[in-house]
Amino acid sequence: MKNQLFQEPAPGISTMEELAALADYSFMDTLNSDPQANEYGADHDPRQVFSGHYVPVKPTPIENPEYVAHSRQFFQELGFADSLAESADFMRVFSGDLSQVPAPMRPVGWATGYALSIFGTEYIQQCPFQTGNGYGDGRAMSVLEVVMPDRNGDRNGDRNRDLNRGRRWEMQLKGGGRTPYCRGADGRAVLRSSVREFLAQEHMHALGVPTSRSLSLYVSKTEQVQRPWYSEGSRSHDPDQIVSEAVAISTRVAPSFIRVGQLELFGRRARKQEHSAALAELEQLVLHLVEREYAEVIDPGLSTPEKVVLLAREFRSRLTALVANWMRVGYCQGNFNSDNTQAGGITLDYGPFGFMEVFDPYYQPWTGGGEHFSFWNQPVAAERNFEMFCTALRPLLEGNYAARQQLDEIRNGFANAMQEEMQTMFAAKLGLASLDVDLFNELASLMLQTSVDYTLFFRELSSIPDDIGPLKKSFYRDLNEELETRWTEWLTKWKSLVTDAPSTPEEISAQMKRVNPKYSLREWLLAPAYQQAALGDYTLIRELQDVMTQPYAEQSPAIEEKYYRLKPPEVSDLGGVSHMSCSS
Repeated sequence: MKNQLFQEPAPGISTMEELAALADYSFMDTLNSDPQANEYGADHDPRQVFSGHYVPVKPTPIENPEYVAHSRQFFQELGFADSLAESADFMRVFSGDLSQVPAPMRPVGWATGYALSIFGTEYIQQCPFQTGNGYGDGRAMSVLEVVMPDRNGDRNGDRNRDLNRGRRWEMQLKGGGRTPYCRGADGRAVLRSSVREFLAQEHMHALGVPTSRSLSLYVSKTEQVQRPWYSEGSRSHDPDQIVSEAVAISTRVAPSFIRVGQLELFGRRARKQEHSAALAELEQLVLHLVEREYAEVIDPGLSTPEKVVLLAREFRSRLTALVANWMRVGYCQGNFNSDNTQAGGITLDYGPFGFMEVFDPYYQPWTGGGEHFSFWNQPVAAERNFEMFCTALRPLLEGNYAARQQLDEIRNGFANAMQEEMQTMFAAKLGLASLDVDLFNELASLMLQTSVDYTLFFRELSSIPDDIGPLKKSFYRDLNEELETRWTEWLTKWKSLVTDAPSTPEEISAQMKRVNPKYSLREWLLAPAYQQAALGDYTLIRELQDVMTQPYAEQSPAIEEKYYRLKPPEVSDLGGVSHMSCSS
């Protein structure tokens, strides 16, 4: 027998039977099902859910599914064979049909409820029952968790796969049909929005921003739904027509899909004593979150109040770092409600998101989002969501004055922690050891007055140019004499700070290029991809996937010419490109 230390690399997972062997259901097995639920998952009509952590739901398969794409990089990290994505068994499961899953997989998934708060204000009005008991996963349902094997003897040298050993991943279908939380909608996602989310998740991961991941994307060859959308060339604020669009199911993956809004729901129930088990269910969910997302930093032997305080501190650290990363790459979440805030500190729910092109502090891709969710206000919106997170935890500290005081101190320290993250991030973008606030404020003023492309500017600056000539590649406007002089003076002052550092200019340039991407997923690049996909041509999706999973790399001249450029004037102000009213 071969020594285990020198055994051959384990083969990749290439069948559903092999994948099913990794299946686990910690959420369903350790938390409470809604007592009014149908255990077989036949629960597709809107109704109030009063208690329990989840509702068992059987997905509704899409008709005649066709393969569109899968994440080759993520498959490699998981040890999945690429061939698995186009196999009949895998495609059947991840297009919503659980009727023939191999054991120990289960033929039912689960959907969860959550509360809604917008910028720190609790809402129940959008709930069809006016009670708040109708909010939740209206078209998203998890179908399994997988725990990656810990193959200590595997010497394949794949660092990403090594990092996944022993990790738990939850796999969730988006567009898998109606749940009790669908509020009267059809539970479907369309190909357009599915393409956007599929590409955005993998792009964000490649940018180094914590995010849910994309696994697979399938479209129906026959099933369509109607959606409001923009006509070709429309510059309307709102969609101006109803269109039929192909339905699709994308599978997104994360350590968990527990949201701040989910904790809020159980915190509200405990605070209002809505039922006898409300406080216990809150504690169960919080402890499950700690185990799923924070086991490496929170000792399981601690008491619940001690865990709650450490959870708040760690989540604050993750959330501030996340938002600073969003700002670093020019990303705007668009609809940054608490229910769109994942409690482990990753980006979740790519609805009306956008990557800023022309620098604008008030950039907001969603016409219904308002300034409170605009690009520059994301740190404040994050603070509001963190306050709701802390409020949800407080019932678990009843009678523990010291722990409550600690929680309040952590909550009140959010703004300072956020400011520190932002200053550190912008210093890195500028190649500085610490941020010169006056220098940065002058830069922001110049970028605003000159209509500067956010991504192109910082990438060009990363080469530490001798004059402002290369920077003009990022300018949407010609400079007048005054702006030319101010830009030149700014660049001179900035270079004096950069060259005064102990590192060489070449080292600083390389460091800057590691935090300032060359490519960003611009909406005018996305639109042709999903338009072609609607005609059955997935070529552009796969090209974008290749380019946008290497956002810091110097790619071919042809790719640079096509993707590293200013937004064309002919697509300015186009509905569905420069702005959108919804995602579907």
